[in-house]
Amino acid sequence: MSHAISRRLLVAAAAGSALALSFAASAQAEVKLNFLVDNAPATVKASEALAAAFHAKNPDITIEVESRAAGSEGDNIVKTRLATGEMTDVFMYNAGSLFHALNPPQNMLDLTDEPYQSDIMDIFKSVVSENGHVYGAPYQTAMGGGVLYNKKIYAELGLQIPKTWADFMKNNEAIKAKGGVTPVIQTFKDTWTSQLFMLGDFYNVLQAVPDFPQKYTANQIKYATTPAALRGFEHQAEVFKAGFLNEDFGSASYDDGLRMVSKGEGAHYPMLTFAIGNINENYKDYINDVGFFALPGDDAAKNGLTAWMANGIYGYAQTEHPAEVKKFIAFVASKEGCDTQTEAVGAIGPYMTKSCTLPADVPPAVKDLVAYFAEGGKNAPALEFLSPVKGPALEQITVEIGSGIRAPLDGAKLYDDDVRKQALQLGLPGWE
Repeated sequence: MSHAISRRLLVAAAAGSALALSFAASAQAEVKLNFLVDNAPATVKASEALAAAFHAKNPDITIEVESRAAGSEGDNIVKTRLATGEMTDVFMYNAGSLFHALNPPQNMLDLTDEPYQSDIMDIFKSVVSENGHVYGAPYQTAMGGGVLYNKKIYAELGLQIPKTWADFMKNNEAIKAKGGVTPVIQTFKDTWTSQLFMLGDFYNVLQAVPDFPQKYTANQIKYATTPAALRGFEHQAEVFKAGFLNEDFGSASYDDGLRMVSKGEGAHYPMLTFAIGNINENYKDYINDVGFFALPGDDAAKNGLTAWMANGIYGYAQTEHPAEVKKFIAFVASKEGCDTQTEAVGAIGPYMTKSCTLPADVPPAVKDLVAYFAEGGKNAPALEFLSPVKGPALEQITVEIGSGIRAPLDGAKLYDDDVRKQALQLGLPGWE
């Protein structure tokens, strides 16, 4: 009898232990990862679509999307959260110089040996690498910095795509003379949008000074003392002085700019092409009315695009779930991840994953952009991908220049001082 009872107790104990282990394993298998992205509507929508698609394939892992501001405010949020140890498990951020400023070896998971890296374009890996180690994978697409324009306005006035700055200004004069339409849209409420006349002009700088990135990094050349580099600041001042801007340029928001160029309230909006996704999200009925061209320089024969690499997706080095983080990043960087983003927000540019393709029915602005990347197209990376030096105060300086508060040369000198502070912080040689 006692033996029978003992056996029953042992069986019950074993069953209870197995049940407890089962509950523990179940609880352990359910992992929640937080994913920090910028608050652009297209970014949030694409991120939520990726989170849902990944969870459908991996029901034991939930991705919660968290958004932050863009521009310098967003930079400060990312840096603060890294400094205080409160970064999310996964986060989206720039590649290039801003990436290097985050101290990747200390703050990011090393992704060098992940199998999917063989499917990532080398040009992208080069801008998320440090000391031979890869810390990021591509998120979203490559972009161009140039001008979104309203195709209906161009057709109505018989305007041609400008290949020189002089032609661009003539187009603006014609649009102003017509009346009722803003020639050049500016949206300084969101200060980061003020930088495009300067940053998007870098392809033209390279045509005039091919070794600018190397000399700039070595502190051998300055914006204020290099005429080709100063031109971007001067262009911004010229459109203000000519009276080409919308009256509310100081208070208008990024979304106001998208609405204006989409609906034909304005003709030109200097912007990065990721905005095509936001137009597709918020002004879808007008997506076919928007085109894109590179910021023109002084020589039509040398017209080309300043290109931005895709943003990076990174894993936080202190995450409690590194294996799950790497699994999610692998999904984002895969063809399925690309297709998920395209389905969510449309195709807004070329992906940096080799196996990813674009559908045939992309919006006109995307076709315009892709032409600069196609065989025979002319493009070059923005300076932030060729040099680790970028001053954090640029957007405040370009707001002042674009508002007529500060002269272009004074703004360039101020930016050179701003750049020096960051170069010293990075410990670059030649800046002591």
